[in-house]
Amino acid sequence: MVLTLNGITKYYDRIHALNNVSFSVPEGSVFGILGPNGSGKTTMLGIILDVLKATSGTFEFFGQPATAELRKDIGTLLETPNFYHYLSGERNLAIAAAIKGKGKNDITAVLEKVNLAERRTSKFSTYSLGMKQRLAIASALLGDPGVLIFDEPTNGLDPVGIAEIRELIKRLAGEGKTIIMASHLLDEVEKVCTHVAILKKGNLLVSGAVDEVLVNEDIVEVSAGNLAALKEAVSTLPGYTAIRQQKDSLHILYAPGTAALESINQHCFENGIILNHLQLKKKSLEAKFFELTNN
Repeated sequence: MVLTLNGITKYYDRIHALNNVSFSVPEGSVFGILGPNGSGKTTMLGIILDVLKATSGTFEFFGQPATAELRKDIGTLLETPNFYHYLSGERNLAIAAAIKGKGKNDITAVLEKVNLAERRTSKFSTYSLGMKQRLAIASALLGDPGVLIFDEPTNGLDPVGIAEIRELIKRLAGEGKTIIMASHLLDEVEKVCTHVAILKKGNLLVSGAVDEVLVNEDIVEVSAGNLAALKEAVSTLPGYTAIRQQKDSLHILYAPGTAALESINQHCFENGIILNHLQLKKKSLEAKFFELTNN
């Protein structure tokens, strides 16, 4: 594992910014830390980068306690890009490399990687917001780190800028880099991440592979005159993942694309149940996210 958190807790007086958070980030993954604003995402990134100290708990990089030496293999983008507006992109990267003490020979390569080679001599002040963010990512790439940590990398960008950053993250992941990124956008995590941890008010709700955590279920809604008898009948259906009772109906959950209404109707009829309602509902990822964060 690239990063392992063990019971990370952070208090600000009476405010619990993080409460006993534990999860692991697999090597080569794009790991999204997802949650509404104020959920503790930035605090968590600050702790693993030694900007903040945890109240309690530990974390490890590559199975070892975090040290300054280990952090040298991490590229970061934590805030709004902070460059000299009157200097070119190339010159700004040269200054960043000098501060880091590495990456001087990477400037041309990273500018090409973020599609800014043609604007290398343009002043930073002439860049669009998306270009400024890409230059910040180029700075994070100096020294060829194996791990990248981004805090809200598309925040404030227009749709074009968002698409550019997302494609760049996908390309970097394709090169084998592990990327840890905080986001409040479900759509962003769905499109670029392989794994996710969902936070709410400092508490970890769930973590794991995106296609498991944010599964897009099929929901079949059924009802009949005798709800108890209906529940008993559908409990012997094959293939469902869960049955949930609503006020006047049942929701039968299936893996995406596996619900068969005709088979459900026939099964109920053969068990003496005449359905007065049978409907397939698709559960959106948005609904899943709001269910996790609101309940």
